[in-house]
Amino acid sequence: MLMLHGNSSLAPRSLLDRKGRIAKKLRISVTDRCNFACLFCMPDRDKVRWLPQEEILSFDEIERVTRVLTTLGIEKIRITGGEPLLRRNLERLIQRLKRLDGIRTLDMTTNGWFLSEKAEALRRAGLRGVTISLHSLRRERCS
Repeated sequence: MLMLHGNSSLAPRSLLDRKGRIAKKLRISVTDRCNFACLFCMPDRDKVRWLPQEEILSFDEIERVTRVLTTLGIEKIRITGGEPLLRRNLERLIQRLKRLDGIRTLDMTTNGWFLSEKAEALRRAGLRGVTISLHSLRRERCS
């Protein structure tokens, strides 16, 4: 649970957790879809139902929410999914978020499958860090 904190109308407001720590990081899941069906994430593969596209936040909505959260102290963003590289034109979102005042770092977690073809465009857009999440080297676990 996060709470708003600010002593006066002139004091900057920030998001605090129950222990009084200021929230500075935001994780944005840009899609629920993935090109793998690893047991780690989808133990019941046959029961997985993807969200309809109209229920996934648009880039405008993501930018608007992020802009508000930067006024509350958010300065680090991590893009995730599902597999975020499945989201069309992701580099456009990266570019938009990178331009927001107060954003210091913009990173992504991916399974890496599409990284070789998209890395340069993402770097040009402002992405600075990538974590490759590899849950297994066994083909039967990720197919």
